[in-house]
Amino acid sequence: MYSTPTLATRFARNTRVMRGDQPLSEDQMRAAAPSIFAEGKHASRSERYTYIPTIDVLRGLRKEGFEPFMVAQGASRVEGKAEFTKHMIRMRHAGQVQTRPEANEIILINSHDGASSYQMLAGMFRFVCCNGLVVGEVVEDIRIPHKGNIQGEVIEGAFRVLDEFEAVNEHTEAMKALQLQPPEEIAFATAALALRFGERGVEETGGHRPAPVTAEQLIEARRPEDIGHSLWTTFQRVQENVIRGGQPGRSAQGRRLQTRAVGSIDRGVSLNRALWMLAEEMRKLKG
Repeated sequence: MYSTPTLATRFARNTRVMRGDQPLSEDQMRAAAPSIFAEGKHASRSERYTYIPTIDVLRGLRKEGFEPFMVAQGASRVEGKAEFTKHMIRMRHAGQVQTRPEANEIILINSHDGASSYQMLAGMFRFVCCNGLVVGEVVEDIRIPHKGNIQGEVIEGAFRVLDEFEAVNEHTEAMKALQLQPPEEIAFATAALALRFGERGVEETGGHRPAPVTAEQLIEARRPEDIGHSLWTTFQRVQENVIRGGQPGRSAQGRRLQTRAVGSIDRGVSLNRALWMLAEEMRKLKG
């Protein structure tokens, strides 16, 4: 029996997202990410391009104990290309006993228009805020080109990522045990501003515009569970505020605004990974 998805909306104007607290059905996935079910490759692909529907790969992964809990699909400005565009699936394995406030997830990214190979990444989901992280350099990315026995390679890749979660959990627990001083929290958030807003992520110097929000805003907690000074809680607050947006700020001209959520699949993954790596560097400096 499938539950009603906890999220069925657009992260931003160009990405549709659905997440459930139980595995998603194929009908639910189709509603948010129809490109998962594409019946062929885009016309721009050559004969050398091996087409295997993502849903066939997912069905193979399900037989091995992996279940989808979130799907997302990007949009396309090219007419007729939307049904082939990039999509993302976040999965958990039935063999993992969840005794922590986070769940380990395997992230599958693919497209049928040549924009992406099959990619397998390590991720983590926080139940308290329904927020998905992407692990940095702890687990090596797996990329599989659209050639040959794709389905078998993707399933093997998923188990390889699964085997590496012990190291991810160790790094997570180390972050939870490490306490930061207030200036260190601000330093972390200042670096995150630069990752999110580029040159605007620092104070206005040399003609650069300031970011629309401050480092102090990025470390604000959205719920009591996120209050604390550990590296982990600081990382979580900053990550959620950066990715989800919604914070009041001002434009370079002084106009009031709210920061936008990160909508692009590629931008969301790269920014999430960069924030994880920033937390890892802070852990090493403090360790």
